[in-house]
Amino acid sequence: MNDLQLSPVAVTKPADSIIMQLRDLINKGTLKPGDKLPPERELAEQLAVGRGHVREALKKLEFYGILQTRPQSGTTVAHLGIRLLDGLIANVIQLEKNDFEALIETRGIMESGAAFLAAQRATREDIRQLEQILDRYKQGALNGNPAMDEDMLFHLKIAELSGNRVLQSLISLIAPEVHQLSSQKGTCTPKRLKAAVKEHGEILKAIQTGDASKASEAMRNHMKNTLA
Repeated sequence: MNDLQLSPVAVTKPADSIIMQLRDLINKGTLKPGDKLPPERELAEQLAVGRGHVREALKKLEFYGILQTRPQSGTTVAHLGIRLLDGLIANVIQLEKNDFEALIETRGIMESGAAFLAAQRATREDIRQLEQILDRYKQGALNGNPAMDEDMLFHLKIAELSGNRVLQSLISLIAPEVHQLSSQKGTCTPKRLKAAVKEHGEILKAIQTGDASKASEAMRNHMKNTLA
């Protein structure tokens, strides 16, 4: 009885299950390149899952160029070959969603670039808004509250101030997932929170003075310290 050599049971997440179903439909030819997907609500009803799971699956596929969403046109399958679509989806499914370190590294690469651009392009009003977000974050930290919403808003604001809408969209996709995993892993200890407040201040100061290189370096160090 001790030699059964059982393997761990893989529990598929709803979003990944949705992705696999869409992959099957593409391989069968039911969904073809250029075809429009049903609305989010209709997909949720057909799949008997919450709209949040559908949204997560669609965003993930859109992020990797498998789906395309345009205003007033809806979501369509990208105009790519079936074999290429299948290969892309296979890679998405194999990605370790909980690879926290890889997510932080990816986010660090993108956000250091965003901070660089923000330091060059932010107006006085932009900086004032960023200061207000940081003040709320500090206040929460002083009260022993991780203030994760304000933390994420600070980063998303810098992405916005970069003036690069593609970069902003990519950061907006990955940042919430990183924050969710941070919360689950309990990485935001009181000591780390105190250090993060200081690091945010250094990023802000560099943006205030228009020092793009220093802003980028401060953001890169902030991300590295998240993994320390």
